[in-house]
Amino acid sequence: MIRRPLAVLVAALAGSSAALYGGPALADQVRDKQWHLGYLKVAEAHRISTGKGVTVAVIDTGVASHPDLSGSILKGTDFVKPGGTGQSDVDGHGTAMAGLIAGHGAGQNGVLGIAPDAKILPVRVLKSGPATAKGGPAIQWAVDHGADVINLSVGGGVDPATLDALAAAAKANVVVVAASGNKPSAFGVVAPAIVPSVIAVTAVGKQGKLDPISATGPEVDLAAPGADIESTGLKSGYDESTGTSDASAIVAGAAALIRSKYPSLSATEVAELLESTADDKGAPGLDDDYGHGVLDLVAALSAGGAQPSASPSATATAPAATPGSSPSNAAAPDTESAGSNGPLVFGGALAVVAVLVGLVGFLLRRRRTNP
Repeated sequence: MIRRPLAVLVAALAGSSAALYGGPALADQVRDKQWHLGYLKVAEAHRISTGKGVTVAVIDTGVASHPDLSGSILKGTDFVKPGGTGQSDVDGHGTAMAGLIAGHGAGQNGVLGIAPDAKILPVRVLKSGPATAKGGPAIQWAVDHGADVINLSVGGGVDPATLDALAAAAKANVVVVAASGNKPSAFGVVAPAIVPSVIAVTAVGKQGKLDPISATGPEVDLAAPGADIESTGLKSGYDESTGTSDASAIVAGAAALIRSKYPSLSATEVAELLESTADDKGAPGLDDDYGHGVLDLVAALSAGGAQPSASPSATATAPAATPGSSPSNAAAPDTESAGSNGPLVFGGALAVVAVLVGLVGFLLRRRRTNP
């Protein structure tokens, strides 16, 4: 299998990422490798919503052009190379996240995202590893330029600018999703996932059990597929990886489906809908591994909202359901994949600030109750 190893997130302050390895896979083999589509019953979910009319900001290493993302990538911005549009990526991480959110493939071939009719707003903050760009300006830019959902498969220290930007996102009714972080480098849920207004996501494997790579803690809100995940890669290829980055992107796609189907729901209500309909795993109720449970797309979309939007467009081709892939299946824990896709790292935060903010985030963490 094709693997794109990326270094896992270091604990809230520093880190690195690895280069792309391997060559492109054949497009007609890719859809079969996307086990999470059957697990999440994406075919059924797409009969309800495909994310049309929703913009998802991917704050990452940029998003490269790819046939499976053709027409889906908007003009973004570049904090690594000022003046850029965010439509370049030398690492592959951001391109993979975009594919998981909004890939649309071709027929039954190529990558199919969770919200194939959504648009991707690329915000490049990293090249390949630590960068000087802070998260705050990137988040604020996404808010100011029409993002309905923001995916943060990145991590690191948080400074006042990042906290202000996240507060602005909450005020502007933007759903923000972030990866919890990857072990062994992350020894607890990392920033910005620890911030109360952010949906913190851990990763599960094919049997619905927490993948060993996931950083956990009381800040966790949801879990989603994140092991051996196939997605779009560089040079029109495809790559496979494991990490909470993938799980975060999948939840961001789920938020896009909800926002498209029920546009009157607030960002908080979208989060509560995803959490209240999750498949409870681990200890009954809230727990440090799964939060409210594992994402259940169909249950969330079927739960209803105040003013459902029009029927989804028919431009996306849904995959056939995978037998035996229901979230209710339980078996032995998965073996950790050789490739890892942990959150990449924001740079520029002071250690003391990050530690203090992390403590405050821990103490004030919003644990949502079921509506």
